[in-house]
Amino acid sequence: MTLCASLRSILAATGLLALSGCAAITAVSDAATPLDVYELRAPASIAASGGRVLARDVIVEIPTTSGALATDRIMIRPNALQAQYLPDVRWSEPTPVMVQTLMLRSIEATGAVRYVGRKPLGVSGDFALVTEVIDFQADVVPETDTANVQITFLVRIVRERDASIVASRSFRANAVAATTETDVIIDAFSAASDQVFVEFAQWVRDAL
Repeated sequence: MTLCASLRSILAATGLLALSGCAAITAVSDAATPLDVYELRAPASIAASGGRVLARDVIVEIPTTSGALATDRIMIRPNALQAQYLPDVRWSEPTPVMVQTLMLRSIEATGAVRYVGRKPLGVSGDFALVTEVIDFQADVVPETDTANVQITFLVRIVRERDASIVASRSFRANAVAATTETDVIIDAFSAASDQVFVEFAQWVRDAL
């Protein structure tokens, strides 16, 4: 039984009106209920540069995002104007911090730069990555129990010595979840994440 179907059954049993689509997904969970934790990893398929290591220190700043995504809850949208969260589950870190971690680990995997971290080793690094997370959610397909996972973020590479933008790019990936069951949605997040961070790591390596 899918997540939406299960929630409809519960609502029907308690005499509440079940809304169409996935509107039954709860936006707030009971704070006393332990939440299952999910973690995304940097793609194993990122290719190491295999060449000379660039004498660059790269700082990955924590991304900015909307208030709805500035949480460790896993967002799912029943429609374009409504933000809700999967019940009883969360990410291992708030979404902006998790994206920062994925960016950092992806750059590390290339082996292309001397240092990459959240903070500089000295007073400042050579370059900073300034990021805005625009999408990091599952969008329910109307009148179905399927969803499209969307990941979109904008990255700017800023040279620290003069605060100039040396490169910028938007990254976008999506993956289809065949049902709205939690595990299926998480698998779709993982697939979209792998796609977008392979592209991201290649771009950073080439842009520096």
